[in-house]
Amino acid sequence: METIILFAPLVGALICGFGWRLIGEKAGQVITTALVFLAAFLSWYIFLTFDGETQRIVILRWIESGSLGSEWAIRLDRLTAIMLVVVTSVSALVHLYSFGYMAHDDNWHEGEHYKARFFAYLSFFTFAMLMLVTADNLIQMFFGWEGVGVASYLLIGFYYRKPSANAAAIKAFVVNRVGDFGFALGIFALFYLTDSVRFDDIFAAAPALAETNLTFLWAEWNAANLIAILLFIGAMGKSAQLFLHTWLPDAMEGPTPVSALIHAATMVTAGVFLICRMSPVMEYAPEAMGFVTFLGATTAFVAATIGLVQNDIKRVIAYSTMSQLGYMFVAAGVGVYSVAMFHLFTHAFFKAMLFLGAGSVIHATHHEQDMRNYGGLRKKIPYTFAAMLIGTLAITGVGIPLTHYGFAGFLSKDAVIESAWVGSNYAFWMLVIAACMTSFYSWRLMFMTFFGESRAIGHGHDDHHGAVHDAHGHDDHHHEPHESPAVMLIPLGVLALGAIFSGMLWYKVFFGDDAAVRDWFGMEEIAHAEGHGDTAAEGHSTEAAPADAAVVATEGEAASAEGEAAATEAHGDTATEAHGDAAAPHAAVTAGAVPQGALVMLPFTPERQAVIEKRLDAAKVEKAEHAPNTMINAAHLVPTWVKVAPFVAMLIGFGLAWLFYIRDPSLPRRLATQQRPLYLFLLNKWYFDELYDWVFVRPAKWLGGFLWKKGDGAVIDGSLNGVAMGIIPFFTRLAGRAQSGYLFHYAFAMVLGIVILVTWMTIFGGAK
Repeated sequence: METIILFAPLVGALICGFGWRLIGEKAGQVITTALVFLAAFLSWYIFLTFDGETQRIVILRWIESGSLGSEWAIRLDRLTAIMLVVVTSVSALVHLYSFGYMAHDDNWHEGEHYKARFFAYLSFFTFAMLMLVTADNLIQMFFGWEGVGVASYLLIGFYYRKPSANAAAIKAFVVNRVGDFGFALGIFALFYLTDSVRFDDIFAAAPALAETNLTFLWAEWNAANLIAILLFIGAMGKSAQLFLHTWLPDAMEGPTPVSALIHAATMVTAGVFLICRMSPVMEYAPEAMGFVTFLGATTAFVAATIGLVQNDIKRVIAYSTMSQLGYMFVAAGVGVYSVAMFHLFTHAFFKAMLFLGAGSVIHATHHEQDMRNYGGLRKKIPYTFAAMLIGTLAITGVGIPLTHYGFAGFLSKDAVIESAWVGSNYAFWMLVIAACMTSFYSWRLMFMTFFGESRAIGHGHDDHHGAVHDAHGHDDHHHEPHESPAVMLIPLGVLALGAIFSGMLWYKVFFGDDAAVRDWFGMEEIAHAEGHGDTAAEGHSTEAAPADAAVVATEGEAASAEGEAAATEAHGDTATEAHGDAAAPHAAVTAGAVPQGALVMLPFTPERQAVIEKRLDAAKVEKAEHAPNTMINAAHLVPTWVKVAPFVAMLIGFGLAWLFYIRDPSLPRRLATQQRPLYLFLLNKWYFDELYDWVFVRPAKWLGGFLWKKGDGAVIDGSLNGVAMGIIPFFTRLAGRAQSGYLFHYAFAMVLGIVILVTWMTIFGGAK
């Protein structure tokens, strides 16, 4: 069953991509979509029936070189089951939606075939993402990681005749390579220290990594912290965290279904999944996770500020995605990986619905994306309006305060914010402020699009197309906004169910109760230890090592396929030479048994627990059934005002949006005029593109031009080629003259050669 889920999209991609000329374009689309739906149904079956025990299904032997062993195997645990549902469900609905959205595309000429290629790309993207989330080792994950990238560049640049689409694909490619470099370095470091790339071996070695130092960039680093940072850099690229985020809004150049697939549930969540998958290592890297928390909170805030003033409907939702990813990383950074996965899970439903709903609006208005040209659409496209309203209620966090009843985002976002209060004061306030801004720009989108009078340029829905729509290839005749076809509305209805009920249905097993969370994810209870140096003082204790503790991997011997701890004295003296005076030599890296479950969440040390209890509501702590010795238990004991803060922030954002766009629509223009520098700062996205152009692009162009003109032109063409062009003809002319045809000339040349040879041998050949 797991193998069918993995390979069904690949089979569909191959059939549709290469066989559509034989079976027809329509048949290729149907087969591709049917296979993805098959994978989705099987994924839901696994998700609902999975018992929590980690399974490993070997597909084939892959890479075996020395001690490097990397099988292609499916790792099936609760994390995998969650991601299977997310990826296949959204992909299946996007496939179905694309039947309507891509039926007629003005970017292609009459008679041009593009649909089969589009569906093949979608399915290939799905396969690569499934390869990533089912990976049992880092090499397999990296291959899936890159496969997702390749498919995304093809989809982002699908309209390849548009320079902006090609530029967007190039930007995504370049930015993602920066993340890949960090990810690759993290893999190298883990293999160097553990002699393995298999997750079980790495996880077993995690406590020892916390006691090991590693030389990197001429300095000594704690190995666990360094590796965690490198892996997070990889996650930053894929999940569009601050400084590596600039590709995300430009990815809107692709078709709208692509936006939903990439931004809602798949590619951008790969980074969050990576951090959660590596939780056994991350738990022993407190400094690194503090950085993750800080950057995630900052990303959520910065993205929300940019979303306030954007006018392109897809870009508003794109920056919303970037902000919500920041929430997920904050949850992972403070140690509640289950909450990060909770928000990832619910976010997939309401964000995919928002993107597909935006696509329905664009479809209804004949490819108009500027919200300033919308208005009054709720009666024209009522079903799309209802879907967008549900998605907005979900993302803004509408629910009944102090209860577990509300839309999906109400429960998952509140869980993140409550956890942030326990783990980081900075992250808490950044997320609350971001929640207020999220509510503002989300309701701004709704009010500008569906309320008020029509602001359509050129036709106003009662006139002919103007210049704006002429650019899309429409004829100059009347076009009334119309509801999307059923094939586009059905996915919106299905996603609406998830946006409403997913939070309430799965709240308990993701966050509601510590015991329920541990049982659902198959996590074992972990006892306290004395700690590992300074790491323990930061709030993490070492895992109690069992009596049968073993070394991670044996050099030259493949790790056990059953996931048992292997043993070795890895790399011999190499580690000693590399580490020098490091705190722990590489040969001494040992670890205990593989931790059980899909996640590892260590309890507080007594010192950390004492600090946490001072921040919590004392009355709640005294009445609590369980001591606040874990992040989940502690998050439930925060003061009441902390629990209510996200709801209040949502109300403030809603009220301001109503004031600006319903009560007094002239207010935004007046405020933008009064605060012109701030408005332009946010409208231009904090000038990150301009900054990168000045810091990276221009110096790179200058260096390239310098090497071209001075290096290639002056040195190679001018000097080397110039000398060659002068010397070679000279000797050619001499050779030509020597070719006289006279025998004595040839005899003289032979004698001269013999004389030179004898002379050289006499002087340098060792003759006495």
